[in-house]
Amino acid sequence: MSYREGRFWQPDVTVATIVVRDGRLLVVEERVNGQLVLNQPAGHLEPDESLVEAALRETREETGWDVRLTGFVGAYQWKAETGRHYLRFAFSAEPERHDPDRKLDTGIERALWMTPAELDAARDRHRSPLVWRAVADHLAGRRHPLSMVQQLA
Repeated sequence: MSYREGRFWQPDVTVATIVVRDGRLLVVEERVNGQLVLNQPAGHLEPDESLVEAALRETREETGWDVRLTGFVGAYQWKAETGRHYLRFAFSAEPERHDPDRKLDTGIERALWMTPAELDAARDRHRSPLVWRAVADHLAGRRHPLSMVQQLA
């Protein structure tokens, strides 16, 4: 049965944060289905949370870093091999404070800083094609004002 025939369908809404410091990108190494993969700090939007709040929360929970969002990179739609659909909102950010004692989210092995070339060379380990696409757009200067993303009351 298709959506038009009355079946309910809803994509997974996620956020990702591209954090840059001294030319390096903040990346998480996480265990997914037994494999170590690379991703930006990213995760699902929670109920009653704005996209901006989700990006800040996910970055803190997955890396121990508090960041300042500096722009909106873009919105990306992707259908995984599993058939799940993802709608990702990517933000650019600058690091502000790090809490090295913060326990990272379940599944996150570590946070690390990689050059764009190192991350590009490790594409076979990216969690999804969304990882590099958002970074490539960021590196190409595709950043929009945060006012492009608004939460209505």
